[in-house]
Amino acid sequence: MGWAVLGIVVAVIFYAIYVYNGLVGLRQRVNQAFADIDVQLKQRHDLIPNLVETVKGYAAHEKSTLDAVIAARNAAQGAHGPAAQAAAEQQLSGAVGRLLALGEAYPDLKASANFQQLQVDLGNVEDKLAAARRFFNNAVSEFNASIQAFPAVLFAASMGFAPREFFDVGPETRSQIEVAPTVKF
Repeated sequence: MGWAVLGIVVAVIFYAIYVYNGLVGLRQRVNQAFADIDVQLKQRHDLIPNLVETVKGYAAHEKSTLDAVIAARNAAQGAHGPAAQAAAEQQLSGAVGRLLALGEAYPDLKASANFQQLQVDLGNVEDKLAAARRFFNNAVSEFNASIQAFPAVLFAASMGFAPREFFDVGPETRSQIEVAPTVKF
């Protein structure tokens, strides 16, 4: 009887270690996915001053639009945590969208090779950023489900595992993302 109890205790300890190590791995996956988002956001933030300078050369009197983009970029760079970053990036996306729309009003700007290349680069970064957000949100979902599932729920909180926030772009931006792009010839 003593050996059976000892065997059960040892099995429970090994199982707890197994579950703990799994949760640590999932937490690391979430952290890595968030770091991937940070890399894409940094690339995006680095492109924006070049875009602003290009537009400034053609549409210098659009100062309020240019200032709004710079202010939104600075706010996005200073945001911390998924919720704050998502909100700041949503504001930045709107400001950049207004800046890119200036290309329609200024044919010389629209024809500029530099402006066109910056639009392509920004589009590529946006695609990578969307993929990084999906990966992060998937990792967060898996992590949150794991810490809320039995038996991890019994000790996850006491070991410092708390649910993580999703990187939500917000309903306005989500509706823009879900609309298929229009191609004009």
